[in-house]
Amino acid sequence: MGMSYAYGAGDEEGGIATIHRAIGLGVTFLDTAEVYGPYVNEELVGRAVAGRRDEVEIATKFGFDFSGETRGVDGSPENAARVCDESLRRLGTDHIDLYYQHRVDPDVPIEETVGAMGELVAEGKVRFIGLSEAAPETIRRANATHPLTAVQSEYSLWTRDPEDEVLPTLRELGIGFVPYSPLGRGFLTGQIRSLDELDEDDWRRTNPRFQGDVFEENLRLADRVAELAEGVGATPAQVALAWVLAKGDDLVPIPGTKKPERVEENAAAADLKLSDAQVADLDSAISPGAVRGERYDEAGMTMLNN
Repeated sequence: MGMSYAYGAGDEEGGIATIHRAIGLGVTFLDTAEVYGPYVNEELVGRAVAGRRDEVEIATKFGFDFSGETRGVDGSPENAARVCDESLRRLGTDHIDLYYQHRVDPDVPIEETVGAMGELVAEGKVRFIGLSEAAPETIRRANATHPLTAVQSEYSLWTRDPEDEVLPTLRELGIGFVPYSPLGRGFLTGQIRSLDELDEDDWRRTNPRFQGDVFEENLRLADRVAELAEGVGATPAQVALAWVLAKGDDLVPIPGTKKPERVEENAAAADLKLSDAQVADLDSAISPGAVRGERYDEAGMTMLNN
């Protein structure tokens, strides 16, 4: 996402170089979406994997409505099919490995949306399907309509909501979990000490967790990660990712970046094994109630857990 959207100016050349470095390191799973840009990130990914499509699995997402002044959701079967065809074209491929509904549309029964996604599987355009930021009961109903392979939701040391109901539901049903923003939108790296360090058009300037006194209080949590990282000879980003990986083999975090050196740093986290005591220490130091601020603004929060 950050290569094209939300976190300051996009950099296509740098993005492609970063993806190439990731593939060289053995990274095989790339996540994009129609809304990133919109559209242009899928095109970037398509150019990056041209001639190397068989080396990666590509996930993309649909589910937004771009017709109004404000972005809404559209989970209609017609939109699922239309966006799939457009995403295939932008990605330059004949199939999508994992096709998510980006946000659940409360006005369209999930059975209708997932039924249409299942038809795309039958047609060979999509291999597997999933949901993003869905409520446990929605996940159950969707999976009963067509088997889900994965659910993607925000999950990290500073966003632990899925632990209550979503993750237990997924494990009961045998569905994988894909945590996005496992580095807390960069906050847990300890590299962001002031909003002044962010580009003027960086989306995080409007995020509730990055505002005023809330930002200052949350900095203490990032500092705790940094302290533990120093003790194990790793970077804070690697510790944050290792914590997610320690939560189970059924979790596949997708840290985002637009720099090859950060991909190298993130990929090395797979070799960092935290002890049970270190995981427990982080669990205690950054408990769910310790983080200040909602993870989206009011409009964004209404699109979650539907």
